[in-house]
Amino acid sequence: MILEIPTDAKAIFKKRENRFLGIVDIVKPFAKKGVPVHVHDPGRLTELLYEGNTVKLKKADNPKRKTKWDLISAKNEQGEVLVNSAYHRQLVKNFLRKKGRILFDEISKIKPEPPYKNSRLDFLINNKDEEIWLETKGCTLKKGTKALFPDTPTKRGSKHIKHLIELKKQGKRAAIIFLVFVNAEYFMPNYAMDPVFSKILEKARTKGVEIFPLKFLFENDKIFYKKIIPPRFFS
Repeated sequence: MILEIPTDAKAIFKKRENRFLGIVDIVKPFAKKGVPVHVHDPGRLTELLYEGNTVKLKKADNPKRKTKWDLISAKNEQGEVLVNSAYHRQLVKNFLRKKGRILFDEISKIKPEPPYKNSRLDFLINNKDEEIWLETKGCTLKKGTKALFPDTPTKRGSKHIKHLIELKKQGKRAAIIFLVFVNAEYFMPNYAMDPVFSKILEKARTKGVEIFPLKFLFENDKIFYKKIIPPRFFS
């Protein structure tokens, strides 16, 4: 197990009012209709957050917050999918501590949010020989047997990949991890949704930026690492 996220309620999703607000009907451990919940994911998530789908919730830590619940997961054909990006950083940090040598040999230091130019990347890692600049992205979209990212255009994502290319040109080691939460056999950039990001990711690959799509399983409030799946590109 890489991370546990205890949930407090099961609900039926009704609608997404805006980017950060959803409406659900709680069914367990009590019944309540029309409950507002916080959606902590900038993606569209239309394959997961649709009327009638089963979701799980967690009580908000701050009792003074307007929305008293956080949306954690949504049901799909494999079971559950994590739809709360607030947990991505802790998930990656735990993965690096427990299984980081799969990707980067022995890791001695993990620094979150290192500054670079006018941005912050997700991690700066030290192993025994070098520094590694690391960006991470969550992937919840599946078409057939492939996982796709992004599910909505992302200028911020493109900017961060450009930073990784620059760091690689400077002689640094640079990598991106895609957290794949669906049961896919391989990963592809979503050319149809965001051709700009897709082409930049292609360029990053040719310049030596390492791309690691990691498949995870979310089951009974626990996240398990499964395996690395291969990335594929049009060119």
